[in-house]
Amino acid sequence: MSDRIDEIESRLRDMGAPQQADAGGASGNPALRPPEPAAEPPVRETGPEEAPSEESGGSSAPVEVRAEPMVQHAEGELRVPDGYHVLSGGVDGRRAVGIVVSRFNGDITNRLLERALAELEEVGVPREAIMVMPVPGAFELPLAAMALAKTRRYACIVALGCVIRGETPHFDLIAHEAASGLQLAAIETGVPVAFGVLTLEDREQAEARVDRARDAVRSALEMADVFSQLRAQAAGPLH
Repeated sequence: MSDRIDEIESRLRDMGAPQQADAGGASGNPALRPPEPAAEPPVRETGPEEAPSEESGGSSAPVEVRAEPMVQHAEGELRVPDGYHVLSGGVDGRRAVGIVVSRFNGDITNRLLERALAELEEVGVPREAIMVMPVPGAFELPLAAMALAKTRRYACIVALGCVIRGETPHFDLIAHEAASGLQLAAIETGVPVAFGVLTLEDREQAEARVDRARDAVRSALEMADVFSQLRAQAAGPLH
């Protein structure tokens, strides 16, 4: 009988009886183990201004966020309909010009003066017809412009200066008084005064705007020419 029992046990071993479960509760047979979850890729945190990583097909270089520049002027030219009398001035180089320029922020105002003189030379105004009057700062520009205008020796005045914002309200005071004072000088004397004063937030803005001196020169000459034409028409016979 014992031989029979031994034979049965031997056959059971040959048939591969199930083995004891491991400590995790899964069978020792690999075929009976549940599949392990796939490993997730490590999460890489990115900042709000960082581009996707190279693994996602992008570049890891920081992305520079730039604000869209504000549109300061509208394009296009003035068009007067046909059938109207038009009195417009041109850039006449035969006129005497006075320039008042601030010494404050001299590195910028020197360049403004250079641009203005270069433009006057380009349009044909001779050097002997130009008077340059330096003043301490932008606050003194209106008084100097009025003094030159009252001599009646200059067809127009070009005011050049630079006011950069600081930490106090001083900027607003000087910028406002310079603008209103130069306008008052033109209104009281009838002599065109061109505003070539830069009012800026920082030096970088000044560097980008020194050519405004050329615009001021052309504006002054154009206004002087149109005033000359107006006086000539007023002195002529009535139509």
